[in-house]
Amino acid sequence: MLHVTNLGCARGGAAVLRDVSFDLRAGQALILRGPNGVGKTTLLRTLAGLQPALSGDVTMPEESAAYASHADGIKTALTVTENLRFWAEVYGLTFDAAILRRFDLADLRDRQGGTLSAGQKRRLGLARLAVIGRKILFLDEPTVSLDTGSVAMFARWLQDSHLAQGGIAVIATHIDLGIDAPALDLTPFKSAPGTGGGTDEAFL
Repeated sequence: MLHVTNLGCARGGAAVLRDVSFDLRAGQALILRGPNGVGKTTLLRTLAGLQPALSGDVTMPEESAAYASHADGIKTALTVTENLRFWAEVYGLTFDAAILRRFDLADLRDRQGGTLSAGQKRRLGLARLAVIGRKILFLDEPTVSLDTGSVAMFARWLQDSHLAQGGIAVIATHIDLGIDAPALDLTPFKSAPGTGGGTDEAFL
């Protein structure tokens, strides 16, 4: 379902990664590893189509992917339930209230997004991924601001629901999520310093 061949990526007008290749089938995940600045976020953004590739190909079904960054993607004036219903409807789906329990949000269902703690906002942002129906998830440090229990809760959803139901995930993270997934160290794919060729895009 996700086929990546000789992909080259750039950030701020400079090449960052070259010749990245991998294949993922339904039910598989890949963990991106490497030091800060190696290009994990750049790779995820390129895979998601948010910035052009320098070279290579990314093949996946149309309208199948979603990208989640450090931003939680919530509306502060809406309640927890209203936020999730909003995102489900954006993707043409019906909101399932069972997601509230899955992400430990049931007691917060009527709280406005702006009144939540950082960890609660993060759980709400991750619950958003469960209501949009996208099979391929590109996740950039998804567990930022989460405590140990919440990390485990998210990993269970990822393994037991998303992947078990035929989903795919590519995840940049420095922590062990405890899911059954190989790791890809991006260090060997770094481009030579000073290599140009990329567009000078905004990095959001």
